[in-house]
Amino acid sequence: MRKNIKGTLYSLNYGELAAANVDPIEKKPLFHFFLGSSVLSFGSVGCTFRCRHCQNFSISMSTPDEGRLREIMPDEAVSLAKEYGCRGLAWTYNEPTIWHEYAFDTMKRAKQAGLYTVYVTNGYIQEEPLRELSSYLDAMNIDVKAFTEKFYTSVCKAKLKPVLDACELAKKLGIHIELTYLVIPGLNDDLNEVKQFTDWVSQKLGVETPVHFSRFHPDYEMTDGKMTPLETLTACYTIAKESGLCFVYVGNIPSTKYENTYCPQCNTLWVERRGFTARIMGIRDGKCQQCGRYAPLKL
Repeated sequence: MRKNIKGTLYSLNYGELAAANVDPIEKKPLFHFFLGSSVLSFGSVGCTFRCRHCQNFSISMSTPDEGRLREIMPDEAVSLAKEYGCRGLAWTYNEPTIWHEYAFDTMKRAKQAGLYTVYVTNGYIQEEPLRELSSYLDAMNIDVKAFTEKFYTSVCKAKLKPVLDACELAKKLGIHIELTYLVIPGLNDDLNEVKQFTDWVSQKLGVETPVHFSRFHPDYEMTDGKMTPLETLTACYTIAKESGLCFVYVGNIPSTKYENTYCPQCNTLWVERRGFTARIMGIRDGKCQQCGRYAPLKL
């Protein structure tokens, strides 16, 4: 996605879109951020990882000359969001940091227009560009793909520590963060590893950080794998709760119980979710209607 031309490094996919859709914010997934809103979602080609199980490999593993790309410049992106009644813009589908310059220029214009901004990212970003983004980036869903360097090296061709560092820095910078952990049988589903992950979230990011455990389905170079058993996902949920996490979700399963939001203090149903729709139930004036606990959800 970069080319050195006479000593200057150029982006090859600035404003070049492989995908653009109006999505519910819950699809990112972000469950505590502008509930029920629509977000205009953009994706390009390329990625900083080479995950063997990538679900969007048709674009993430492509180069600009391999796909049908449409050019949408920053001002047009903001106009389209307004035209389609979206409250924000999201960089998703492929890795947002791969076209940092375009995302950064566009989100500055988005904030001037009163729109929110979202990254769905693998979190592989250094401190300087993350600090640069932080004045304009409102929320991130960060994939923590496992909690061992071995997994990151063998499956993603990357490293774990920079991801954890970015999560901690994003939290300090005031960016809303939610984490997704895709549970892959035999690779990152050891319950001791999951416990280390949830303890880290509790200690470094805070117990109110939303965590999404997601069900794996075979794809790309891992089509011989198996879908995650429901028992494994519910065990991850239990472990996260034992680590003190207040808001834990399980995705890609036929159940609403594990996608609803409940009051951590009195268990009142705060938000009922069905598919990608969300209905606020037990919150009034930012507090639980039953016990009065503060509800950390941006509505």
